[in-house]
Amino acid sequence: MSSLIKFRELRNLTQEELSQHAGISVRTIQRIEAGTPPKGHTLKALAKALGVEETDLLPRPEETPSVNIPLMKLVNLSSLPVAFIPPLNILLPLTILLIKKDFNPVSKQLITVQILWSLAAAFVFVLSSFVGKWLSLGRVFMPAVMLLLALSNIFIILGNAAALDRKGRLYFRLNFSLF
Repeated sequence: MSSLIKFRELRNLTQEELSQHAGISVRTIQRIEAGTPPKGHTLKALAKALGVEETDLLPRPEETPSVNIPLMKLVNLSSLPVAFIPPLNILLPLTILLIKKDFNPVSKQLITVQILWSLAAAFVFVLSSFVGKWLSLGRVFMPAVMLLLALSNIFIILGNAAALDRKGRLYFRLNFSLF
C-alpha cells in the first residue's frame, strides 16, 4: 500500500479533497498512489497538505529478500585468513559464492569492498615504496606499511562480520557494486 493512501485515509480525505488541499491534480494523486514516487513541488505540497514529513511519502527501500546471513558471514570471514594476500581475499569468497550460487546485493557488496580494498592497497603499497626510497626511511618502512594494510583489511572484515551479526547488513558498504 502506498504511504500516500495510508496518510490520506488516516485523515479521512478523498482523492478529490486532497487534490484541493494540495493544489495537485487528482490524476497526479492517482499516479502516486499507484506507485509513482512524488517529486519536487508535488512532494512538498502533499506533505504540507497531510501534515507529514516529505520522507514519509517516499517509497521505502525494499528489504533485501531472503539473504542468508550465516552464508554471508562465512563469505565475509573467508577473507580473514588471506587478508594480507590481495588476490586471494577476493577469490576465496567468490569461490564460495559460485559454489553456493547465492549472488545477492549483500554478497556483491562484500566482493566489491574486497576488490576496492585490494586496488587501494596496491596503490598505497606502490606509492609507499617510492616515498620510502625518496625519504630514505629504511628497511622497516615497507613491512610496517604491509602490516598496516593487512590490519586495515582485517578491521573491514571484522566490522562487516559484527554488523551482519547485529543488524543483518554490512557496516562497510558502497552505493554501487562492481558486478
